[in-house]
Amino acid sequence: MLRRANFKPSRNALENIDVAASGDFVEQPQVPDQLCVKCPGCGKMIFSDDVKKNSHVCAECGYHFKIPARSRLLSLCDEDSFTEWDTALYSKDFLHFPGYAVKLKSSRLNSRENEAVVSGCGKIEQSPCALFAMDSRFMMGSMGSVVGEKVTRVFERATERRLPVIGFTLSGGARMQEGTVSLMQMAKTSGAVKRHSDAGLLYITVLTNPTTGGVTASFAMEGDILLSEPGALIAFAGPRVIEQTMRQKLPKGFQSAEFLLEKGFLDGVVPRTEMRAVLSQLLKLHEQED
Repeated sequence: MLRRANFKPSRNALENIDVAASGDFVEQPQVPDQLCVKCPGCGKMIFSDDVKKNSHVCAECGYHFKIPARSRLLSLCDEDSFTEWDTALYSKDFLHFPGYAVKLKSSRLNSRENEAVVSGCGKIEQSPCALFAMDSRFMMGSMGSVVGEKVTRVFERATERRLPVIGFTLSGGARMQEGTVSLMQMAKTSGAVKRHSDAGLLYITVLTNPTTGGVTASFAMEGDILLSEPGALIAFAGPRVIEQTMRQKLPKGFQSAEFLLEKGFLDGVVPRTEMRAVLSQLLKLHEQED
């Protein structure tokens, strides 16, 4: 007489099996992890390809996903027109700050970039310009000596070549692991912006989520035209820090792009899907005769 073997399915197997109304077991289809993403704005599951096709913006609620700096610049510039600058610059742990060397290494692996900013020159609908964009994947876009140097060089080269500058800012502030050297970058970058302005050249800033700290207090807010993506947090100190210091509850959304636009701190809030067209129009309006 045969006995039934004691079979105990694994937990993973049980999770992939559903019981139909007829009592039969029906295996649920496997969905690849990268096929869909959950929108933090509306909570809906969206196909990853649909998000990419819509400039990494949720078609349902308009939520703007973070995108890599390099992807942002390449999608903005005309095809094959972008030339990167200062690719060999990278940060060093010159203060031997505990854990900094490890963070630098992990940030380079995670972002596949040498630093938290990508810079260069290109064309937007045939209008030449210098550009830079900051990357949240590299230590939350914090500004250290190399970020400050790369941004400064953008303005210096743009001044020499008489190019307008477009900067996409995103930062958690100064990089504390580099001490006062990181704070010095505020004055350094601001000086380069001023010389570019004195030469009669255009600087457009696009503030993205979040732009805070020393970056906000320097080159992020020094543009001739200040734009922002919808819903971006723009501040010097974040809301949590202010609430803990003042011990008061802050108004909802008082550091949002829309609030700043209402109070006159911004010139426009532009959806990412319209950014290329808007920047192209602005560049053409300010083009100078040789």
